[in-house]
Amino acid sequence: MGALIWFIAAVILAGLELAVGEFTFLMLAAGALTTSGAALFGLPLWAEVAVFAVSSAAFWVFLRPYLHKRFLTPGLYNGSPSALVGARAEVIEDITPDGGQIRLDGTIWSARALDPAVNIATGEHVTVSDIDGPVAVVWKDS
Repeated sequence: MGALIWFIAAVILAGLELAVGEFTFLMLAAGALTTSGAALFGLPLWAEVAVFAVSSAAFWVFLRPYLHKRFLTPGLYNGSPSALVGARAEVIEDITPDGGQIRLDGTIWSARALDPAVNIATGEHVTVSDIDGPVAVVWKDS
């Protein structure tokens, strides 16, 4: 029965972490989950509380700094054209086998369809699949 209570506590603490987002409740949830596993061996209550305290402290000291470093550090800015892959754009000049134009991220790009047999009309929305020099290779959104 103790394992189930510790498991429910872990779920509640993990849910609270979603509201707070500073990894405190997540470390306590990890400690409660560890204690839930230890409680399956029939430990007395004082031992379960000790396992919870020690495991939560260990997660706090060893895991939380890594998580802060990993998730709260801002990413590097990628200003290269390859950063536009996956972006949505609007066709402003029909895309035919000879080419066309799209408005991508506020700028106008030459474009060609991923499938040369496909024509894409003005006003349609497309997704960039590749950047080939000054030309965006696109496919039509469904």
